[in-house]
Amino acid sequence: MNNYLKMEFWSISSNEGLARTAAAAFFSELDPTFEELADVRTAVSEAVTNAIVHGYREKMGIIKMECSTDELGLFTVIISDEGCGISDIEQAMQPFFTTARGEERTGMGFAVMQAFMDTVEVDSVPGMGTTVKMTKQASIKYE
Repeated sequence: MNNYLKMEFWSISSNEGLARTAAAAFFSELDPTFEELADVRTAVSEAVTNAIVHGYREKMGIIKMECSTDELGLFTVIISDEGCGISDIEQAMQPFFTTARGEERTGMGFAVMQAFMDTVEVDSVPGMGTTVKMTKQASIKYE
């Protein structure tokens, strides 16, 4: 591991932007392409939004974000909450599935994360919370 960041913040919508910006700034040390940087920003935004909207629903809680990089240019971000958890991860990861019925939600959060990151792993226990681990390999630039 080359570098490491850990932060915690309240599950309020304005902190989605904070997490997205912090993760992108941290990833920037690997000198990613503009597209790679945008991918990380989008995926982190989706993961944090899921924790806020679905994990904690109507209550306040803490969201944790850990970022790390290694000497080969691999960026890892882990976003976790201690919210309601997911009873069926496979179903939750299906495009258009959402537990926020009647709200303006598309059910595309996990699909977006998978489209923009190299790997997405989800671990969840109902009543205990959810952890999303994502990785992105920065392009190697030859001089």
